[in-house]
Amino acid sequence: MVQKNQIEAIREKLDSHLGERVRVRANEGRRRVFEREGVLEKTYPSIFVIRFNDEESLCVSWSYVDVLTDSVELEFAAGDR
Repeated sequence: MVQKNQIEAIREKLDSHLGERVRVRANEGRRRVFEREGVLEKTYPSIFVIRFNDEESLCVSWSYVDVLTDSVELEFAAGDR
């Protein structure tokens, strides 16, 4: 079972990087991988939002559990994971 403090630690770490550029690599299943650079825009109690500055200015959200289970990998400009 996932410990609540592990998820809270992930959220706190992401809170410290709000507004920074981040590279996202997300497993979408069936050997498909979503990989882009964007800005960590907002964190909420259960999810976080990243805005990608493409032609559509797309916003995508993921849960902290996705980071915990390695479904989503985040790499910040400073090399921090």
